[in-house]
Amino acid sequence: MILGFITSILDGWNFDEMMDVASQMGFRCVEVACWPAGKAERRYAGVSHIDVGDLTDEKAQHILDTCKEKNVAISSLAYYPNPMDADAERRNAAIAHLRRVIAASHKLGVNMVTTFIGRDQHKTVEENMKLLREIWPPILEEAGALGVRIAIENCPMLFGADQWPGGQNLMTTPDIWRRVFDILPYDNFGLNFDPSHFVWQMMDYIQPIYDFKDKLFHIHFKDIKLFPDKLAKVGTMAYPLDYMSPKLPGLGDVDWGRYVSALTDIGYEGYACIEVEDRAFESSRERILDSLRLSKRYLDQFVI
Repeated sequence: MILGFITSILDGWNFDEMMDVASQMGFRCVEVACWPAGKAERRYAGVSHIDVGDLTDEKAQHILDTCKEKNVAISSLAYYPNPMDADAERRNAAIAHLRRVIAASHKLGVNMVTTFIGRDQHKTVEENMKLLREIWPPILEEAGALGVRIAIENCPMLFGADQWPGGQNLMTTPDIWRRVFDILPYDNFGLNFDPSHFVWQMMDYIQPIYDFKDKLFHIHFKDIKLFPDKLAKVGTMAYPLDYMSPKLPGLGDVDWGRYVSALTDIGYEGYACIEVEDRAFESSRERILDSLRLSKRYLDQFVI
């Protein structure tokens, strides 16, 4: 496996500075945040280490030269919006930028985009299945024509009142994955699997590795810490952040030995990127860098 990190944690670092961090710490890849430049729409979103709307040939060459110089590959271009938003203006803006990210991924020879499939949070799963039939085939066909793979992360995006009741990402369970893959049987359409979201949903995060081995395009290393005392008071129908918290790998409840063991069982040798969302490591730039150092130190025992 090729260990890296998603760069959204390095908000305030430019591309060259971010690559310096990755190289100096010994990471082999980065999943590069590519949101539209401007104010973040939510925590960790809005970070743009590559401006895909202004990717000239000169800028693209600089990116490629830097990757070669630093010996750090780009695993994927990352953009996690809601392409099935109930609001047509937001939906169209998300899809338009996603298409720019896909084109940039092709131009840079990365040929991977990590994203969400989205969801109309006010519609049922069945209604959203109909919606994705309308929205996603043209996107996947466009990406496929360019040789770009689309890897969907499994975060429900259901953390607060503004995302209630259904959340903003449909592909949250193995059952839904199967149904979506049946509807969208594209070879360039797969998963960016993050086990932490299965922990707080009380689901098995090991068996899906075997069941969906051919659809695992990209991996996230993020942990979740459950608080049983809080869960006992609020129950699973509460906002998830009322009873859990994202943590660095090794500081939560994911059994990383079992997880990586399963990945080695299926012969996964692709990109695996740390995703830092641990509020305990956000007080300063140095503390943010500590979060990457500690995460890498822990995962080095599993990933060579």
